[in-house]
Amino acid sequence: MKRTIKAIFSGVLCIAVCWSLASCKNSQNTGDAHGHSEEIHEGHSHEGHDHEGHVHSHDEAHEGHDHNGHSHESDIHAEGEGSPDEIILSEESAAAAGVKAETVLPGKFRSVLEVSGRVMPAPGNESTIVANVPGVVSLSAPLVEGSRVNEGTPMFSISSSHLQDGDPVQRARIAYETARKEFERASKLVEDNIVSRQEYEAAKGRYETARLTYEALAADKDGNGTVVKSPVNGYVESCLVKEGDYVSVGTPLASVLSGNGMYLKADVSERYLDRLPGVNAANFRLSYSDKIYSTAGLNGRLLGYGRSTDETNAYIPVTFSINASTDILAGAYARIWLLSDEREGVISLPVDAVTEEQGHYFVYIQLDPTCYRKQEVTLGATDGNRYEILTGLHGGETVVTHGAIHVKLASASNAIPAHTHNH
Repeated sequence: MKRTIKAIFSGVLCIAVCWSLASCKNSQNTGDAHGHSEEIHEGHSHEGHDHEGHVHSHDEAHEGHDHNGHSHESDIHAEGEGSPDEIILSEESAAAAGVKAETVLPGKFRSVLEVSGRVMPAPGNESTIVANVPGVVSLSAPLVEGSRVNEGTPMFSISSSHLQDGDPVQRARIAYETARKEFERASKLVEDNIVSRQEYEAAKGRYETARLTYEALAADKDGNGTVVKSPVNGYVESCLVKEGDYVSVGTPLASVLSGNGMYLKADVSERYLDRLPGVNAANFRLSYSDKIYSTAGLNGRLLGYGRSTDETNAYIPVTFSINASTDILAGAYARIWLLSDEREGVISLPVDAVTEEQGHYFVYIQLDPTCYRKQEVTLGATDGNRYEILTGLHGGETVVTHGAIHVKLASASNAIPAHTHNH
């Protein structure tokens, strides 16, 4: 029993000694770690600042730290898109897009008055085809506006066979035969002085008149009636009758445009009357096209301008004669720029050189073969081809004149390569 108690006591004592030794060791390790931490925080420094300051002010360290003579901020800028005012477009991409630039210098620019108007057929170039006999109309061929017709082309047939007065061709033939017989009889009797010379001349006159009438009608006769032909080469402007209509002699059937003469008629408000004496040319754009025409390019000339208005029209007409091309339609509405005297020292650019963003206008200045800068400008007058530049350019700048829209698209691209520029 005593031996058992002694063994238990010895075991407990051993456990107590081991626990005490472990506690001392842990306490020592904790103290060493604490001391090391204090050494790091209180005694250790990195290039003049403590570790706590380094951890807390990492951004400030980067702002103050210099790499090879330039700041960290410069590195960030060089790795991005460069200056926000500069646009990068490679020479190959610019050439493929048709981008062209030219040096802008002050020069001549004409005073402009912008109005509206129409292109009209010139008098004498519009022929009206009329019925030469009464009757019922039938179309010789489908007639649509703009269809081509040549001189002598059959356009209508007019049948008079069922009219009360009969067929005028038959009546003309009968009158011709009667007049011919009377003339032949008078020719024989005048030699024997049976009829007077006066009666002979009267019979001859009736014969010639009847002959001409009959031949004119008979020449245009076919199985369907009297044929009406186009008197000129041109284009059908309008067909004024339809199949089955009854017409009398002189009824308009169709109108045909011939020749290449047209009028450009501009409508000018009366408040601009004092500016009209200087007008001598015009540019214009038709409602269905983006092409700019000039009166000079169409051998045009100013015919004159109105000197009065009336209660139905408060506009003053300014009229030019032009030689029409095949892509100009008579009757088309037009935007017209009336041109007058020239002004010196004006900076101007082609219309394609200017882009618009939210009501502001910009051009693109070429800094070098691959770098461009966006420049806001103020526009003045336009003659349809060029804009007058009031502010934003001083002359001497190299400005993109063709393909500006492609430079604009490059400025909006997220794939613009890095580029920095010092000028």
